[in-house]
Amino acid sequence: MKYEAVIGLEVHAQLKTKTKMFCACPTSFDKPPNTVICPVCTGQPGTLPVVNKTAVEMAIKTGFALGGAIQKKSVFARKNYFYPDLPKGYQISQHEYPLSKGGHLDIPSLCKGGSGRVDLPPLTPPYKGGAGATKRISIIRLHLEEDAGKLVHDYGHEDMSHVDFNRCGVPLIEIVSGPDMRSPEEGGAYLRKLRNVLVYLGVCEGNLQEGNFRCDANISIRPEGQPKFGTRTELKNLNSFKAVEKALAYEIERQTKLVGDGKQVVQETLLWNDNTGKTEPMRTKEEAHDYRYFPDPDLLPLIVEQAWTQKIKEGLPELADQKAARFVKEYGIPEYDAAILTDEKALADYYEAAVAVEGDTSPFKKRSVPFCKKISNWIMTELLRELKNDERELKDCPVTPQNLAALIKLIDDGAISGKIAKDVFEEMYKTGKAPAGIVAQKGLKQVSDEGALEAAVDKVVAENQKQVEQYKAGKAALFGFFVGQVMKETRGQANPNIVNDLLKKKLG
Repeated sequence: MKYEAVIGLEVHAQLKTKTKMFCACPTSFDKPPNTVICPVCTGQPGTLPVVNKTAVEMAIKTGFALGGAIQKKSVFARKNYFYPDLPKGYQISQHEYPLSKGGHLDIPSLCKGGSGRVDLPPLTPPYKGGAGATKRISIIRLHLEEDAGKLVHDYGHEDMSHVDFNRCGVPLIEIVSGPDMRSPEEGGAYLRKLRNVLVYLGVCEGNLQEGNFRCDANISIRPEGQPKFGTRTELKNLNSFKAVEKALAYEIERQTKLVGDGKQVVQETLLWNDNTGKTEPMRTKEEAHDYRYFPDPDLLPLIVEQAWTQKIKEGLPELADQKAARFVKEYGIPEYDAAILTDEKALADYYEAAVAVEGDTSPFKKRSVPFCKKISNWIMTELLRELKNDERELKDCPVTPQNLAALIKLIDDGAISGKIAKDVFEEMYKTGKAPAGIVAQKGLKQVSDEGALEAAVDKVVAENQKQVEQYKAGKAALFGFFVGQVMKETRGQANPNIVNDLLKKKLG
């Protein structure tokens, strides 16, 4: 019997507010343990929480961006459970009445007929009009809550743990998808796209390793074609996109083997161990009633006025899908390029800064489609390769967008060749210097003097008579050999267009 996976993801995203969800403590993540806490976020008797308006605004913005319906009335509830990093013994969250209901997210359609991967770039966000089909993942709800503290196990004592309450009370949004994903690849694509949306909105840093973008996965299997869901397990401790995909793949295989052996899948919460590549039992899965939800008596129902929500909706920024479509239309670059360039907001901003027209002070006076495509090519090849090799963030890149544009302008003006430009770029990346200064300092300016180049061509022809005879006998591919020899003779500084013309005349 063939089985298919049924996957739903619950994402917790920390909001980029300056203060916590219900108190005035700063949301600082680089402070010593237990130094940004107060009686409210540590749950001292007699304290009262106050709702952070900016957190509510960010949650509404996200709800709109995901196509959700913002509820005029939502209710904060107490979710009761006991754990060392939860000082109050409960977490303030939203249960029956969330802030936003419904919505969706479109991801690349990675599967054909339920199985078999389509060859699409996994990091490429889909957009309307783009190449490749998309699959719509439903979103059930989005609600606000506060984060818990953090247990620290690396203080050199194997038999004990420490508790850091600094994270207690940091605003979170929880985004719950429908059980619509059928493969680990779809799960990874959904997370990447969702992170992309949150970062573009400016509501979350989106860093899985630092824990401000976290994911729990609910997964079950069922016979193909059967509508009824199987028993699900919940996966936790997923701190990277690769970990999510590996954990989902392992759990699908584990559950399939259990059912195939005639055994039952137990509903439980599992931890993913990245070192062993296996899931490990954490606890028996709780149901909603185990948390004994009830409305928080210290917080009134949250009422949002329509005029305010409409203003937030009208102020939504351009998201990656819209930006990619605009790049194709405005700059004339291929859809593939636009998708890569808009995968990260910082990269999209870098590209636009490089192709921006700034009048007479610009390194070029008129933006053209070929120029925009050249900028795209250099970013996707040279720039991203160097950043990847250095494991460096774009914000730390020594090559400014303006200097990259100036380099390409030097090529277009015939000041340097494409080959020399790559050497100049390497120096730009090492030093952060402008390209014109590097060219002048190293004497790399392209040679366009016909007299000097003709002498180099004559020398190459004279020294390679055997190849000349072969070329004239019909071996046309040797033309590239002569070009290469002239470039070598001129240390790569010869103007290739002039060299081509001279060689054609000399070789007949």
